[in-house]
Amino acid sequence: MERVDLYTADRVKTGQTIVRGEPVPEGTCYLVIHVCIFDPAGRMLIQQRQPYKKGWSNLWDVSVGGHAVAGDTSQSAAERETREELGLDIDLSGVRPSLTIHFGHGFDDYYALTRDLDPAMLTLQPEEVQAVRWATEKEILSMIDDGTFIPYEKSLISLLFTRRIHRSAHTKYGSADKMEG
Repeated sequence: MERVDLYTADRVKTGQTIVRGEPVPEGTCYLVIHVCIFDPAGRMLIQQRQPYKKGWSNLWDVSVGGHAVAGDTSQSAAERETREELGLDIDLSGVRPSLTIHFGHGFDDYYALTRDLDPAMLTLQPEEVQAVRWATEKEILSMIDDGTFIPYEKSLISLLFTRRIHRSAHTKYGSADKMEG
C-alpha cells in the first residue's frame, strides 16, 4: 500500500499523506513524474504498458511515468521510477523538471534527458512494462491518432520534443536567465 505526500496549491508539503488511489482532499495536491529519454538522433524511448496493467493497459507511453511516494522529491521519484521500470540508473541531482503540468489535484513534472542506449539492454519491470522502442515525434502523434498511445495532448508531445534541446521559452536567445528591468 503506497502512500503519497499531499501538497498545497503552492507546492508546499502539508505533512499529510494518503493511500495512493484514495480521493484527494479538497485544496490539496499530489505529485507525479514522467521521464522522457531521447537518443542523440532525437527519438523518444517509449514503453508499452502490460495488458493487465490497470489504466491505459496495453497502450504505449512516454519512457517512464509514476507517482512520487511519501518522502520522495520530484527527482528521487523520477530516478526510482526509471530504475524500477527500465532498470536504468539516472542521476537528477540538481536537475529541475523540463516542465510541470498542473492538473486537477496535482503536479506532473516532466524530465527530458538524452541518452545513447540500446533498448535491448534494459531490464523491464514485468509488472508494468512489456516492451520499449525508439519512436519519432511523427510516429507518436500517429499512434495517438490510431489509439495505440496514451491520448496525451499532441501539443504536449511536440513540446517535449522541443524541450529536449531548448530549455527556454525563448527561441532567439535560448535563455531566460538574464533579468531585464
